Amino acid sequence: MIYTNSDGGSRGNPGPGAIGVLVRKDGEILTRYSKMIGKFVTNNIAEYEALITALELASNYTDDEVTCVLDSELIVKQLLGEYRVRNYKLLQLFLKVQKAQEKFRRIKYVHVGRDDKFQAITDELLNDELTKAGHPKKWRGK
Repeated sequence: MIYTNSDGGSRGNPGPGAIGVLVRKDGEILTRYSKMIGKFVTNNIAEYEALITALELASNYTDDEVTCVLDSELIVKQLLGEYRVRNYKLLQLFLKVQKAQEKFRRIKYVHVGRDDKFQAITDELLNDELTKAGHPKKWRGK
């Protein structure tokens, strides 16, 4: 079975946004992908954009079963029908995900914490994109 890990984020929320995606099978990473997606993006929009990209990349490997792993509990619960999608922009992206799902026989959505080893890689990918684009992490003193 093919697994995807996807993560999206912005610096500023809203602010510059990027995505990170992995496609993997049997623990082996088949694809690593990251890119900037805009200058004024919310974290939730970035999460949806990352998932849409993950589904597109997964379709290069299978049309059967895909397990999509995300660290956004909101997005997973919206996709599972546990939460309604109230925001218009998120609804448009939600509908894009619904359309992308048609490429597969079966899709499963799984929420994981940021400490998941593959999810940590997607987070690193997107943060590297933001830093390369000149948007460094802001230091938060303790």
